Amino acid sequence: MKFIELIGRYIIRFTGELGNVLILLWYTVKQTLVPPYEIKSVLKQIIEIGIKSLPVVLITAVFTGMVMALQTYTGFKRFNAESMVGFAVALSITRELGPVLTGIIVAGRAGAAMAAELGTMRVTEQIDALETLATSPVKYLIVPRFIAGLAALPALAVVTDIVGIMGGYTVTVGFFGASSATYWKKTWDFIELEDIYFGLVKAGFFGACIALISCYKGFYSEGGAEGVGKATTGAVVISSMTILISDYFLSAWMFR
Repeated sequence: MKFIELIGRYIIRFTGELGNVLILLWYTVKQTLVPPYEIKSVLKQIIEIGIKSLPVVLITAVFTGMVMALQTYTGFKRFNAESMVGFAVALSITRELGPVLTGIIVAGRAGAAMAAELGTMRVTEQIDALETLATSPVKYLIVPRFIAGLAALPALAVVTDIVGIMGGYTVTVGFFGASSATYWKKTWDFIELEDIYFGLVKAGFFGACIALISCYKGFYSEGGAEGVGKATTGAVVISSMTILISDYFLSAWMFR
């Protein structure tokens, strides 16, 4: 009975957390459409989320493309299908690895920063001060981060796609000595526009989830410095799990 009670408590807690996140999403979308529009704040958050994450994304993308080409070439060689390595690398990166890896990287870097920043503001009562001054904390703090996450992730995913494909090209042509013309021809002949488009849609969805979850964990943190640490950890873990779980359902819906 204690085991069943424990499961029930977790289900109730999960349902309550999900409901609070959806309520925050509703207020965020509502405040996004209401003027004034914080353009400078959005640009600042795009720099924080997008541009400052670029070095890590570049390193991850190039080595992901290289290892994908390495494994794919050695596997395809058994079936005399080495010419399809470029297409396999491009398809894997544009559909899955690009948006997913970019989302996880941003969740670990920018998501943690957002949760820690808002959590610190909460425990030091700066958010309460905003409410006292009749300023909407959601409008001032969460909306710019939400918009920036929605915009920055697809841009980073484009960079990941390009750099990852170039990394695959480096290994396939430079290391294995395959034909450069064949690599690019097979890539462009078989890759479709919807593969790239749906990958960018997934990246935008992941960006919105990261921003919303990270802001939620920081916005409602409590318990001083320990609470901020828990909120930061929770933001990264939940964002990463959300990306991986939702990726399956998005892929099943888009590519069936």
